[in-house]
Amino acid sequence: MARVSQEHLDARRRQIIDGAARCFARNGFHATSMQDVLAEVGLSAGAVYRYFRGKDELIAAIADEAFSGIRVAFEEASRVTPPPTPDVLLGAVLRIFLEERIPGADRQAFARLIVQVWSETMRDEKLFRTLSEGYNGMREVWAELVEAYRANGLMHADVPADHLARTMIAIAQGFIAQQALFGDVEAPILEDGLRALMSMTPEQPGRRG
Repeated sequence: MARVSQEHLDARRRQIIDGAARCFARNGFHATSMQDVLAEVGLSAGAVYRYFRGKDELIAAIADEAFSGIRVAFEEASRVTPPPTPDVLLGAVLRIFLEERIPGADRQAFARLIVQVWSETMRDEKLFRTLSEGYNGMREVWAELVEAYRANGLMHADVPADHLARTMIAIAQGFIAQQALFGDVEAPILEDGLRALMSMTPEQPGRRG
């Protein structure tokens, strides 16, 4: 029997994850059965269960992969001199996340999948650990970006880096939640809003009246 190459195994795993993500985004996590996933990817049960034992492992793999992809994007950005400003950076990463992650899946459906993953962490300890690791990793990456901003004279040093990191993550989460609920949010809206906030300057004493 010919030995199956690692490239083939990786491609098959990719096929299963992408198909499951399309199913979950389209129909919801709880309304999707493993039979639905099998039909979506066009594989036998044995072929799929070789990689994943059930929906929980699939959703964990999707969550882990999403965080890994976003972290790589932010890490690459931190190596640019000077690093892109938060409006440009968040806009670029969210475009990748919501528009390119699953070809053929609409952005609102995929955003709803992300929100479902968040809710699943309340009942699934393993998924909670995956989400927590991803969240803490993002805080570290954003803290590194803050240091890069400061080193390039783009940001004051009077706010702890982790405070800004948590704030930027909250903005991204809010953007995804709006997309999931209302489906009318575009990355340029976030970029414009952040740019406007960044342009504000404290009013100097005596300027009024």
